[in-house]
Amino acid sequence: MAVAAAPMKRRGVLAVVCTILFLTFLDNTIVSVVLSGIQTDLNASVQALQWIVAGYMLAFSALMLTGGTLGDIFGRKKIMLGGLAVFSVGSAVAMLAPSTGVLTAGRVIMGIGAAASEPGTLSVIRHIFPDRKSRSRALGVWAAVSGSALAFGPIIGGLISGVASWREVFTFNLIAGILILIIGLKVLPESADPQGRKVDIGGLILGAAALGLAVFSVIAGESAGYSTWWIDALFAASALFLAIFIYWERRYADAMLKLSYFRIPAFSGANIIAFATNFGVFAIFFFTALYLAIVAGFSGYRIALSFVALAASMVASSSFTGRWLARHGPIYPMTVGCLLGGIGIFVVDAIMKPGVNTGTLIWSLAIVGFGFGMTLVTSTSIVLTIIPAERSGMASSTFNVSRELGGVFGVAVLGSIVNGQLTSQLIQKLQALGLPHDFQSLVTYAITHGGNLPANSHVSAGAVLSHPQLVQQVTNASYQAFGNGLDIALRLAGIVMLISAVISVLTMRLPANKLRF
Repeated sequence: MAVAAAPMKRRGVLAVVCTILFLTFLDNTIVSVVLSGIQTDLNASVQALQWIVAGYMLAFSALMLTGGTLGDIFGRKKIMLGGLAVFSVGSAVAMLAPSTGVLTAGRVIMGIGAAASEPGTLSVIRHIFPDRKSRSRALGVWAAVSGSALAFGPIIGGLISGVASWREVFTFNLIAGILILIIGLKVLPESADPQGRKVDIGGLILGAAALGLAVFSVIAGESAGYSTWWIDALFAASALFLAIFIYWERRYADAMLKLSYFRIPAFSGANIIAFATNFGVFAIFFFTALYLAIVAGFSGYRIALSFVALAASMVASSSFTGRWLARHGPIYPMTVGCLLGGIGIFVVDAIMKPGVNTGTLIWSLAIVGFGFGMTLVTSTSIVLTIIPAERSGMASSTFNVSRELGGVFGVAVLGSIVNGQLTSQLIQKLQALGLPHDFQSLVTYAITHGGNLPANSHVSAGAVLSHPQLVQQVTNASYQAFGNGLDIALRLAGIVMLISAVISVLTMRLPANKLRF
């Protein structure tokens, strides 16, 4: 159901929906530069930090498909703004959180709200801009905003943390959410396509169970061990739920995920590459930002400055890629984008040392950003133009679920690698130093919890600092272990991006004149 509106009204609507899009995607990465502060203040382990980051993305990805369907049925404005209200409540919970558990809960609530808000942004654009030319420009803005929001997260988070604490990051989310909600009530039109649509409750439960169990198993396996029987059982249960989910979706009349779309090579390829790109994005944003704060000693301002080039290059590549895509089709920009992203990650890995130079970091992150921007714009354009407008909510949700899952598994899988390297290599070094076993456990806890000691520890900070040479040896060992883990994680992310370039060559054989928007 297209919504008639004057050009000025349409521009106002576009501004509001893109602001909602920006805010929900921004929160994937905005906490990356304040993780060290959270770790110190709340005595958080590396695993707890993973959940604080992944909790938002997991709820976002698990519920996004349902959010798109709810908007199609009950009204996109109602669901979008209702989700924004939930997002704001979650921000308030996170802002006041006294522990990592409450903070993670707040992040999950924020993710639930984002899952309701985000799908409607694209659907509203598809219905408010009925003619192809104006819709093309609007979708180009949408694609640029959705990509650049990830890059601006560390910048905004770094600027806020530079003058305040990590809690003010969530204060920013709360204030922004309320303001956009008030403006949206006045500006946004209502639209719906409810004919014959039903909420796929079975698909929602099965999909969420498969995703949740998989992520929990990966993160919990770091400490419990991946050969532990109950971890293996959870992996098996996740696989079983996934199989049942696929079976259900193939037979349900109004499935939230239309699997037949994946028979289109370009659609499948775009979703795979979106997953891979976000996998690489979080190798950069989560682990690189954490390394810069803890090991390299970067301030929030300095981290923000380093990521400005990445954000700027993503924005710059959007316009360039759009013109290239329109003239020659998706295969070249997608393939080149994947190659640049992979090569850029390898360059970042090569320079990531405790004394890394800011200037060198800036130009290497610019390479990564340009590649990421190209892949996101191209994959977004493909998904939005080969799926009918009446299924725009489902199409955008499916694509963004792929993106969010890339981030979830990037944090979970790569986090397991980094944390595993940190703890195992640190223990080996402590054993080589001849430290007693109890003291090894104490030191390992302190290193992985932001310098905090266990609550039941009888060792004072003063007693530890009375052995400066030992403290320096342990600190160097922990930094080296963290660096080794980061090295493996970045190399894996780079390889994933290079493999995506091959997938692009095989699936992106779609002529430019087939891009219908």
